[in-house]
Amino acid sequence: GYCFGNKRSYAANVVTSNFTFGTSSSSAQETNCPQVLKTPLSAGNPQRSGYKSWTPQMGHSATSSSAVSAHSPSVIVAVVEGRGLARGEIGMASVDLKCPQIVLSQFADNTTYAKVITKLNILSPLEIIMSNTACVVGNSTKLFTLITENFKNVNFTTIQRKYFNETKGLEYIEQLCIAEFSTVLLEVQSKYYCLAALAALLKYVEFIQNSVYAPKSLKICFQGSEQTAMIDSASAQNLELLINNQDSRNNHTLFGVLNYTKTPGGSRRLRSNILEPLVDIETINMRLDCVQELLQDEGLFFGLQSVISKFLDTEQLLSVLVQIPKQDTVNAAESKITNLIYLKHTLELVAPLKNALKNCNTTLLRAYYGSLEDTRFEIILAKIKTVINDDVRYIKGCLNMRTQKCYAVRSNINEFLDIARRTYTEIVDDIAGMISQLADKYNLPLRTSFSSARGFFIQMTTDYTMLPSDQLPSEFIKISKVKNSYSFTSTDLIKMNERCQEALREIYHMTYMVVCKLLSEIYEHIHCLYKLSDSVSMLDMLLSFAHACTLSDYVRPEFTDTLAIKQGWHPILEKISVEKPVANNTYITEGSNFLIITGPNMSGKSTYLKQIALCQVMAQIGSYVPAEYSSFRIAEQIFTRISTDDDIETNSSTFMKEMKEIAYILHNANDKSLILIDELGRGTNTEEGIGICYAVCEYLLSLKAFTLFATHFLELCHIDVLYPNIENMHFEVEHVKNTSRNKEAILYTYKLSKGLTEEKNYGLKAAEVSSLPLSIVSDAKEIATQITRQILQNQRSTPEMERQRAVYHLATRLVQAARNSRLDSDSLRMYLSNLKKKYEEDFSRAEQDSGKTEE
Repeated sequence: GYCFGNKRSYAANVVTSNFTFGTSSSSAQETNCPQVLKTPLSAGNPQRSGYKSWTPQMGHSATSSSAVSAHSPSVIVAVVEGRGLARGEIGMASVDLKCPQIVLSQFADNTTYAKVITKLNILSPLEIIMSNTACVVGNSTKLFTLITENFKNVNFTTIQRKYFNETKGLEYIEQLCIAEFSTVLLEVQSKYYCLAALAALLKYVEFIQNSVYAPKSLKICFQGSEQTAMIDSASAQNLELLINNQDSRNNHTLFGVLNYTKTPGGSRRLRSNILEPLVDIETINMRLDCVQELLQDEGLFFGLQSVISKFLDTEQLLSVLVQIPKQDTVNAAESKITNLIYLKHTLELVAPLKNALKNCNTTLLRAYYGSLEDTRFEIILAKIKTVINDDVRYIKGCLNMRTQKCYAVRSNINEFLDIARRTYTEIVDDIAGMISQLADKYNLPLRTSFSSARGFFIQMTTDYTMLPSDQLPSEFIKISKVKNSYSFTSTDLIKMNERCQEALREIYHMTYMVVCKLLSEIYEHIHCLYKLSDSVSMLDMLLSFAHACTLSDYVRPEFTDTLAIKQGWHPILEKISVEKPVANNTYITEGSNFLIITGPNMSGKSTYLKQIALCQVMAQIGSYVPAEYSSFRIAEQIFTRISTDDDIETNSSTFMKEMKEIAYILHNANDKSLILIDELGRGTNTEEGIGICYAVCEYLLSLKAFTLFATHFLELCHIDVLYPNIENMHFEVEHVKNTSRNKEAILYTYKLSKGLTEEKNYGLKAAEVSSLPLSIVSDAKEIATQITRQILQNQRSTPEMERQRAVYHLATRLVQAARNSRLDSDSLRMYLSNLKKKYEEDFSRAEQDSGKTEE
């Protein structure tokens, strides 16, 4: 595959001796470039010292759409924080070098800087730029310290504070922003911090890329952090949204389950959606409508899929098109010509894409169809075709592409170009002729080969019998042999290659002149391509959702104020396990919004918690969900606290890590959160552990958040006596007698049932099965029995509490019916009379109990 952009390492540009831009300190002053200092961190940390050499414009070859290359980091972010009273006000500007879009954001953050860290995690930047005042040695700001701790292998660059200049930022927007996105000016006029970040960012990018953006060519947008749900980075890791925790190379992740995208843009889109699910029900339903239509209309599905898969990386193409190189080099010329061919290839797909969408019905698909009606696609294509040959197109293989580039421009446009091309053709013919003469002379099966590194060379596949005395004739040089294939060249061939390169340079130079003139005429129409790349990546993602559904029985989710999943299963587990995972029901409402889940080790508690969160994320990005029926309440944040091993790096024990994670949840959770806590307080002794759990539960119970709390502390289950909105659930296990060894075995059913677990001492049972000596196990049992006898106090609920509970449940169900019911009047009457019956039963049971206690 061929690569976009020019392959220039940027390390070469940074002179480490005085850390200024350019090649000498004097030139840096003349061009008025910001000074790059090494961060104070680089001194002691070998990972950070100096600059990693990287090639900014190169993400990956245009042809490969493998997820890895599409996500190799290419984002540069500038971050700046207000000072004094404005501390905590954060401005961010980020640009993806593969996609000419600049995203600005400004928001207030609390002292944990959770939003900044989350936003940066989602961007997964290649490099972070901050002002040199934020990282003075020994006095760096808390934000700087936090970012550097959290992003250990990201390049840090500090730039002088004066380049964070909001007036300059505003000027940049006026110069560079496409007319269609110019409303961004109104949004950010008074947002000084993101403007300051933008100014520093663009100055820096201009320097490392050694090119400037064409006027009116960038899409610049402002993003508050309101329209999406927040998933902090620890939760994203716990839930294995993008990276599998056992093996980072395998794709048993939510991204892996849903990713059937065909373009790099589509897979980037899916990735960012998984990290930031939507919160707007209308938008989500529009997506679900599309997925439904794609599932119902096979013609539409396959038609769209075949067109989408032909698209290259449109965003990256755009990005390279709108950069104007500061120097005209052969590489720059060649990459511009390649990109023009890619542009033609892309524009020629617009008509087939429109054709594939022409019979669709859903709003979103109609809207994408509408955005393709844009006349500018045809205008640009017509302009390109006046200069470029009709049959020039993107082909795999470097020699093929080289030929395409040479003959890209029509003849009779530039006579010097036509002469250079004739010369080139003659040389290529001469080379072929020369090689066939050599083949006759030595009676060997020689053939002409080409590689971008070596140019033309000779190849020969042969068994040894053909070669007299195993030797190639002496005029062949630079011989290399792989298996029974030889590659070599001769002095004459090397000379001819040089003439060939000379002619090529001439052709590229002339072609480049023509191409630049053409591009300057296209720039004003270019933003229709932003619409196109947006449509393509979105359609690709929706097709991917539909594809995932066809491989498994997913169902379309509904959105209400209740989390109800009928027979739901874990989407990632399904991919891994041979038979389908055991399905479970989940029901959480405002009236009972707190589930305590018990059950022995390995009975399925952690898997169940993760399954709920994964289904919630799937529903909120517009995907179908692994269940028979599902209804969700929109979650504005998803928090998880799932026990993993000690973290040696930060030198915190399991307990400290637990406390940090819980503190984070308690600070940031609100009524619209989904909170999953798996095992809290195991890092300390039992009494303290239970105490902490109790306190945390009581705090969370004061919120209307939906909380699932898995625990080993059975004592905790009795909290339901005090709080009617708690529901106890447990995972069932069965005991099987093993007659041959006269032992009991535990059979895990992975079924979730009401009430708390019957299992006592399951730790001891697990110990029995392990290879712990029997004497130790029996001692442990004896000790446990004695302790339990002392602890067991009479924890029974009073009849008064039972009465209150009955009233509470009746009230919450009535409120819910009033709010959501779509029942007709007969069914509603039926439902209400059942409610009344249930209430009367509960109440009379409480009365009987009170009678007994009085006796």
